Amino acid sequence: MTKYIFCTGGVVSSLGKGVTAASIGRILKSRGLSVTVQKLDPYLNVDPGTMSPYEHGEVFVLEDGAETDLDLGAYERFIDENLTSASNMTSGQVYQEVINRERRGDYLGKTIQVIPHVTSQIKASITNVARKSGAEVIIVEVGGTVGDIESLPFLEALRQMRKDAGKNNSFYIHVTLLPHLQATNELKTKPTQHSVRELRGIGIQPDMIVCRADMPVGDDLREKIALFCDVEKEAVVPLTTVDTIYEVPLILEEFGIAEFICDRLDINCGPPDLSEWRDMVKHIKKPKPATITVGIVGKYVDLEDAYMSVYEALHHAAVHHDCDVNIEWIASEDLERMRDIERLEKLTALLCPAALASEV
Repeated sequence: MTKYIFCTGGVVSSLGKGVTAASIGRILKSRGLSVTVQKLDPYLNVDPGTMSPYEHGEVFVLEDGAETDLDLGAYERFIDENLTSASNMTSGQVYQEVINRERRGDYLGKTIQVIPHVTSQIKASITNVARKSGAEVIIVEVGGTVGDIESLPFLEALRQMRKDAGKNNSFYIHVTLLPHLQATNELKTKPTQHSVRELRGIGIQPDMIVCRADMPVGDDLREKIALFCDVEKEAVVPLTTVDTIYEVPLILEEFGIAEFICDRLDINCGPPDLSEWRDMVKHIKKPKPATITVGIVGKYVDLEDAYMSVYEALHHAAVHHDCDVNIEWIASEDLERMRDIERLEKLTALLCPAALASEV
C-alpha cells in the first residue's frame, strides 16, 4: 500500500521544508524505493504563472507545461524524477474544482462546506498523485506556516489522511526553528513547543520534528523538545545550516532518520547507496582551479530566487567542469538605458574575456 509522508512547517517561513522533503525523498530512493513529491500551496491563485516573482519567486515549468512552485525544481533535482501538474496543488485550484462541481450539480444540491467538500478535494489531489505516479512513497509538503488561516483546510485534510490511509501508512514531519539568542548565547526551544502545540490543536501529532538551527543542537535540547512535544528523542532531528543544500540528505542519512521512518511505516527496503551523491557533494565543496563569469539578463534580477533553476543549472554545469561560476546579474532595464558604447565594451570585456573566448 502507498505510504504517505507529510511535511509541515512552524515558527517562520523559508526554513527549508522543501529541501527537507526533497532530501528525505533522496535517501528513501537510495534504498530502492520509488518516490514522488507533491507541494500544496495555500494561496488562492490558481497557479503562480501570473504572480510577480517578487511575490513568489521563480515559476518552475514542468515537462508537461504546468507552471508550478519553485520547490518542485528542488524536488526534481534531488529525487531525479520528472514531476507532473498533479504534483502542485493550490487553494485556487481546489476551490475552482469544488465550485465547478457544484455548478454541474455533482453535489446534488447539498450545502458546500470546507469540511467535507474542500478537504475531500485536497485528499483526492493527494491520492491522485499516488495513482498517477505509482510511487511507493508520496511526500507531501504543505506551504506556509502552522497557524496561518489559509493553510487550515490543508492541515485538516492531512489530519484526515491518517484515518483514511492508516497509522502504518502515514507519517508526519514538522520543521521548526531553534532561534539563537546572542545575549545568552543559547538556542531556545519555546517557539518549537508553541508550534507543535498549535499543530496538535489542529489534531496532528508529529512523528518527527526537524529542528533548524545555525549552531549545533545538544542532546539536552533534543531531550527537552522530546519531553514537551511528546515525541521520541530519536525523532528530534537537528539540522544545522550547511555550506550547500546538497549536504542535507547526507546529514539526515547519518542521523538515521530513514531507518526510523521505514520502521514506523513498515517498509522493507535494501541498504542505501549514496556513494554517487557523496562524490557530488565532495566535488561541490572542494576548491576549483578556475572561475567563469556568466551574465544573466532579466527583469527581476534583484531577487535571485526569480531565476533559481537557471542559477542551479549554471552551478551544476560548473561543478561538472571542475570550476566555479560567478554570476553577474544584469537588469534588462539598465541595458535599455545604455547608450554609451564604452559601457557596452566594458560589459563585454567583463563577461567574455579574450582568454575565455578562445578557450570556449
